[in-house]
Amino acid sequence: MAKREELMMRHLIDDIARKYRENGEKSAQLAEQSAESYQIPTELYSKYDVKRGLRDADGKGVVAGLTTVSQVSASRMENGVRIPEEGKLLYRGIPIEALVDGFIEQDRFGFEEIVYLLLTGDLPDQTQLADFHALLAEYQVLPSKFKSGIIMKMPSDNIMSMMEKCVLSLHAVDPRPDDTSIENVMRQSLELIARFPAMAVYSYQAAQYFRQGESMVYHRPDPTKTIAENFLIMLRPDGQYTKLEARLLDLALVLHAEHGGGNNSAFTVHVVTSSGTDTYSAVSAALGSLKGPKHGGANLKVMEMFDDLKQNVPDWKDENALREYLRRLLDKEGFDRSGLIYGMGHAIYSVSDPRAQILKRFAEKLSVEKDCHDEFQLYADVERIAKELIEEKRKIYKGVCANVDLYSGFVYKMLGIPTDLYTPLFAVARIAGWSAHRLEELINSTKIIRPAYLPVSQPREYTPMEDR
Repeated sequence: MAKREELMMRHLIDDIARKYRENGEKSAQLAEQSAESYQIPTELYSKYDVKRGLRDADGKGVVAGLTTVSQVSASRMENGVRIPEEGKLLYRGIPIEALVDGFIEQDRFGFEEIVYLLLTGDLPDQTQLADFHALLAEYQVLPSKFKSGIIMKMPSDNIMSMMEKCVLSLHAVDPRPDDTSIENVMRQSLELIARFPAMAVYSYQAAQYFRQGESMVYHRPDPTKTIAENFLIMLRPDGQYTKLEARLLDLALVLHAEHGGGNNSAFTVHVVTSSGTDTYSAVSAALGSLKGPKHGGANLKVMEMFDDLKQNVPDWKDENALREYLRRLLDKEGFDRSGLIYGMGHAIYSVSDPRAQILKRFAEKLSVEKDCHDEFQLYADVERIAKELIEEKRKIYKGVCANVDLYSGFVYKMLGIPTDLYTPLFAVARIAGWSAHRLEELINSTKIIRPAYLPVSQPREYTPMEDR
């Protein structure tokens, strides 16, 4: 990019920031003025039996639809009583453990195979998988001038926001953007799955250059490599990686590819798709959902918590100090005073999160290669001690376990992936599940999803201007 264009870009960013500061105070005044009008007394939710967050009082999700894409479960019924058990995650009816063991034992990458399974409902044979790899390779290159015309024109420090912009921009270069036929949506889905890695990494590189003054290196994806390998190729200046690094990133993508139709972003896809809108709008909405720290940003909070832990507990092998630090977290006396130990607990899983168990096993292997096994042991100790403290202090009826976020951030750190790319990497995986849920909604939907909200405001008389 020419020097003049670079300066114009920097001036534009500075001008936007200046105007934002100037108007901030006026917006704050309006917010303070209107805040009370939005308040709803908490007791009204129980009075009218409203399921806040579409969950029952015990945290179980309200059934809002049916799906064949995946299944998440953590309990069984016995004599009318729900009994917690080991967590289960099934893709198209197949346990995640069996899927992972299948490609690990045969020493191959698994993400593309899982994408094929989620989209079609069946596992591919060798020929089908080879053809599928080739098709994704055809789609992975971004449209002409997309990097310079879209990604570099107005970079953002938030890569998820940049990905939303990129997805919506693809609408303009798609010859059939609003065609919601199954064959067209499948084609659009495959293009998005193939292009998400480049959109994430290139957006990060642009932000580093224009917003942080760092170097910018763009590598083209290699059509002979997998999505996991290409992510590392495009991210790293030298484009190099070890076999174990690529295998573990591939595994992380598999474990994050899908997690039932009730998670916030998948449900968002169902809701937006039910309106009849285009693929790019639906996927952009899902990205907006995943961007939220309560959904896609959880592993960032885990990493921040561990950074704080290391400052307060220099001796990682001092179990008494670890126990005291975690106790203070639960008492809202440490870190962010939320009362949470991040990486522990899940809305569904109680005895175990199968994703966390699988990732933990392979994370230990990478920690040996990266010479940070002591840090891995710290994570394992926190998992063990936190479980004891939470069960002792909170008396949780269903138990508590580590979730996948406890180890995913640690894995990304060992892989040298910047924290700004943690949630975008989640999106690179989850676009597979979103695409499957969009196709499922299009095939089965007959009505727009429209739940009811009960109005609880009091009637008021109109006040003429002169009497206000």
